[in-house]
Amino acid sequence: MDRKLLKVLVAIALLLIGAWIYVYQTSQPGVVSLRFDTVVGEEPLALNETRYPNPGGAGLFRVRDFQFYLSNIVLHGKKKDYRVPDSYHLARFDNASGRYQLDLPGVPPDAYSAITFSIGIDDAANSSIASVGDLDPNSRMAWNWEVGYKFVLFEGALLDGDTVQPLVYHVGFSENRKILRFDLPESFAPGSPEPLSFTVDVMALFTGKVTIDMAALPNVKFDRADARSIAENYGEMVSLATTTGDAQ
Repeated sequence: MDRKLLKVLVAIALLLIGAWIYVYQTSQPGVVSLRFDTVVGEEPLALNETRYPNPGGAGLFRVRDFQFYLSNIVLHGKKKDYRVPDSYHLARFDNASGRYQLDLPGVPPDAYSAITFSIGIDDAANSSIASVGDLDPNSRMAWNWEVGYKFVLFEGALLDGDTVQPLVYHVGFSENRKILRFDLPESFAPGSPEPLSFTVDVMALFTGKVTIDMAALPNVKFDRADARSIAENYGEMVSLATTTGDAQ
């Protein structure tokens, strides 16, 4: 056989094999990774460091703990929507990286154009004592006065001169659930090695739709009006890199 013809046939065979591998891989369920990095304004969150300005008044604050429930993840596809089962996840950032990563296995192949998820818990799960996903009615994220969960937990302190004021924001009434939707890049597909990269701006808890003076409002737990203000703000604290998102 002519050597040139042999090279052509080998090249065609390799192309066919590559095409078959691509078709096979894209027709299989894949992992979708969501990565959440915390910042305060324009700088990465540093726990236990008194360095962030009180957005509504005097003083600097530090963050001792910050976590929230992420739930009801839905990928919106061309063929159908994929609802992640048992989708209740506690996003924690008390680690060296200040990052929370969630890997979703077995996502069906499809052309997904958007993702939605909630900050908080839906009514059915919030009124149940069943342990589903990361829900644990005996955890510190559960209220001790009724069945239900704290959707967002922020604890820290405000330093103003020589005065140190504890900061405690525990928000979790049913109406405080926020549904966020983000458009996905055209290159997105299940099984991609690159995660969907989100930024969580902790400062937005206090500077979203309502600017909050921490000295005047250092504690939010049971007051629905105060909880509503924080919830309106955290509806705007998450963004997806290179895309825009809308909160409900």
